[in-house]
Amino acid sequence: MKKRFTIDGSEALESHLSTVCDQVQAGVLERIPNHKLEGLVLAGGYGRGEGGVLKTETADSPYNDLEFFVFIRGNTLLNDRRYRHSLHQLAAELTPQAGIEVEFKILSLASFVRSDTSMFYYDLVMGHQWLIGDASLFAACNHHRDPTRIPLHEATRLLFNRCSGLLYAKERLQREPFTDEDADFVGRNLAKAQLALGDAWLATQGAYHWSCVERQKRLKKASDEWSKRLAFHHAVGVAFKLHPQRATASMKPSLLAKHTDLTELAQQLWLCLESKRIGTHFASSSDYAKARGSLCTERSILRNLACNLRAFGISGLLSRFRTRYPRERLLRSLSLLLWGQTNAPNQTILSACLNCGDSSLDGSVRAYESLWHRFN
Repeated sequence: MKKRFTIDGSEALESHLSTVCDQVQAGVLERIPNHKLEGLVLAGGYGRGEGGVLKTETADSPYNDLEFFVFIRGNTLLNDRRYRHSLHQLAAELTPQAGIEVEFKILSLASFVRSDTSMFYYDLVMGHQWLIGDASLFAACNHHRDPTRIPLHEATRLLFNRCSGLLYAKERLQREPFTDEDADFVGRNLAKAQLALGDAWLATQGAYHWSCVERQKRLKKASDEWSKRLAFHHAVGVAFKLHPQRATASMKPSLLAKHTDLTELAQQLWLCLESKRIGTHFASSSDYAKARGSLCTERSILRNLACNLRAFGISGLLSRFRTRYPRERLLRSLSLLLWGQTNAPNQTILSACLNCGDSSLDGSVRAYESLWHRFN
């Protein structure tokens, strides 16, 4: 029996998504030689059977991105250079037909097997649909099936990305005029943050699960007030993930109130988890931004030097952060832009992290987002 893409989407929606997958399969087979192609798998919410269903008056429509992994034999960097453009063109062709973004990621099975356990790889192995290949290709990936092996920095990375969404929403909420497009962006990122807060907490407890529905059940079992608050927001996030709704400009007051509440809760969780991960107590976001030690300890100094040279040129080797992974600049900046005070010491830290002379929120967020796209 063929696996569904959604929990309760209409048959018309299921048929539409199946057609898109058939088109993706045909397109990949045209572009990747048989002797190189190892497999093609649909990941993400639709791969796990929990894709979003946007219900309208006339029909069910897809909402989330369609994320495909193309496993290609050989060196991943060389394969990426060789096939990325062609697959990008295929994605551009299929996105309008699909009605949602189509994305491809290139990897090899050998490198996937060698990779350390991560939240993303755990989700992929535990919930997916094969378009080319079968389950035997993941036979050597048992380490990716164990959620207790997900390291703490993975919870940090999830929170970092979703709190970045809160930062971008903060900037949108200050726009005048505030449009329906702005409202939809804010509403979507608030829901993602609501889901992520509970997910990150579960990951640190070794209780993460690939299904958002099961994660919601696990959070509901907790009895302490902290977990209850996380569980409430998580339930709202799950509801949005499965049945998204578009916000409108008239909802700005409620979006502002929800953003304020979530930002405060996210700060508490961020400081709690980061204090545990790094082994240093952070009483405030300013304390975190000014931390003396490294915030990305999972990377070696030599790799960080090379990464800073590639990313920033010679100036990267002259920076105080030259031995630190560039994502650390974002972690420090986020704690100030989203939760910190606007004062001279904090602006000095932001300027050093973002190489930005524009101290306004708009200017700082633009510099942050530019760096975020490279190191999220």
